[in-house]
Amino acid sequence: MRHLIGILLAVVMAGVLFFAGAWGYLRLTALTTPLSQLPAGGGSLLSDHHMLAGLVAVAGTGLLAGILVAAPRISPLAAGLPGLLLLGLTALYLVSVRHAVQLIPLKSHAYGAGFEAMLFHGILGAAGLAMIIPLFVPSRWRARSTAGPGVTEDGEYNSGLAEITGSQEPTETFSHPEQGDQAGTTGHYQYGQALSSGLPRQLPT
Repeated sequence: MRHLIGILLAVVMAGVLFFAGAWGYLRLTALTTPLSQLPAGGGSLLSDHHMLAGLVAVAGTGLLAGILVAAPRISPLAAGLPGLLLLGLTALYLVSVRHAVQLIPLKSHAYGAGFEAMLFHGILGAAGLAMIIPLFVPSRWRARSTAGPGVTEDGEYNSGLAEITGSQEPTETFSHPEQGDQAGTTGHYQYGQALSSGLPRQLPT
């Protein structure tokens, strides 16, 4: 179930990257072309709503990708699958630029054009390398146990772990005294029981 949710999050991440991230990146690059031109004309970005919208879109995409990469409870597939897709497209771009560009949909819209620009500038390759990192972390593939201390992930009780965590309930074992010279031991045992139960402290006769 955890990895199934991870696959759904991977689809969401790919959609956010293609639509929000690509759109924002295209807007930022279009507003700073040529490169000698300063963003927002050298003034405050807060007054340039077009530039600010592009920054928010790119930053939101990066924030989502960072959460999927860093959160230990999220399946590594959530960030790993889109990362593998980006690396595969980048590898195809290195081999055949024409075939890689033909695979990008909606190139006549800002989304496809921005995604194409990210591919040309190496942004997709760098993002893909960062997003596949969780795939190589073994702990990300194992679900965290919700059982209490002293209980392993398989549901077995581990007395050693319980002693370390201090969660093992104290147990008392008493051996029944034998007849004869062990009769005094019985008296001490009954006296100890009286002390623990709050009964009058009266030694047995």
